[in-house]
Amino acid sequence: MTSPNAHTASSTISDLTIDDAEKHLRDVLALAIQHTPGHAALVVMDTRSELSRTLSEAYRRNLPGAQFIDFDSTSPEHVLAAFAELQAGDLVVLIQSTNFRLEAFRIRVELFKRGLKVIEHPHLSRMTGTQALHYIASLAYDQDYYRGVGQALKARIDKASSGAVEGDGARLHFASPFEPAKLNIGDYSEMNNVGGQFPIGEVFTEARDLEAVHGKVKIFVFGDTAFRVNKPEHPITLVIDHGRVTGVIDSTPAFDQVMANIRADEGEVWLRELGFGMNRAFSRTCLVDDIGTYERMCGIHLSLGAKHGVYNKALIRRATARYHVDVFAVTDAVYLDDEVVYSDGAWQVS
Repeated sequence: MTSPNAHTASSTISDLTIDDAEKHLRDVLALAIQHTPGHAALVVMDTRSELSRTLSEAYRRNLPGAQFIDFDSTSPEHVLAAFAELQAGDLVVLIQSTNFRLEAFRIRVELFKRGLKVIEHPHLSRMTGTQALHYIASLAYDQDYYRGVGQALKARIDKASSGAVEGDGARLHFASPFEPAKLNIGDYSEMNNVGGQFPIGEVFTEARDLEAVHGKVKIFVFGDTAFRVNKPEHPITLVIDHGRVTGVIDSTPAFDQVMANIRADEGEVWLRELGFGMNRAFSRTCLVDDIGTYERMCGIHLSLGAKHGVYNKALIRRATARYHVDVFAVTDAVYLDDEVVYSDGAWQVS
């Protein structure tokens, strides 16, 4: 299969930008995934979006011996057969303008079960124009930053007895120790699986006692019902009592719909995840439309709804928990106990 020319597909992505993507992904492959030429690599991609074409070209440059399969030009059986030929420790890269479907085959989960390394780039068609450039910038892997700051944040979270998020006069208080923090920093040495969805850059936790969370928080972005970033004209204030959203100030019809959906299916709106996003390519003013990508934004995000696959809570039945909606907090400062760990738009730990 001939190499696609990503530059001809859009004037937004220049040859220099493709060079940047090549460099960023070279670092991801070598430093985070630790892929070596001794292992096979399979790239399953499509050509429907400028980002998918660009990333495909960047991976071709970095993985000259890899097998490339155009998902739209072959059968599901052929893709599954290619997966079956791989051995534990081999690499699969999924470059998806939307999200590949192989009937009941849950691609990343099943590949991890086989001991394969996985890099997944989903929903690329949601990010075009300058957003495509932001996405490529977000793939830069600064190992010292992610591992140094990430591990330092985890250490402080795990020993803290309380915390707070302050922004634009609102204060959300976590009057509880936190669950052991989880890392998404490109260090898989202590994990069962190697890889995941890219870009990366996050440390996340939640209060051990969800009902000990109270106060107010202003959100400037939320994930809407189409899983896209929704930025209202003015921040929306959430009132939190006993870990639940009990009031909403300056709402919008789109956010009202999100809240109504959660209440209809779950009865109440829990606040669960406390996410410490680390990816400096994204900020309050530098956004992309895909909520799963923007979740890595350098700052604080929270989740609304009872669903969280990592932490079990006696108060919440997994069988009836359906929603995990990311919302992003206006954040001037973050405290763990009395220590400021975030201010001036950056993490203040090392």
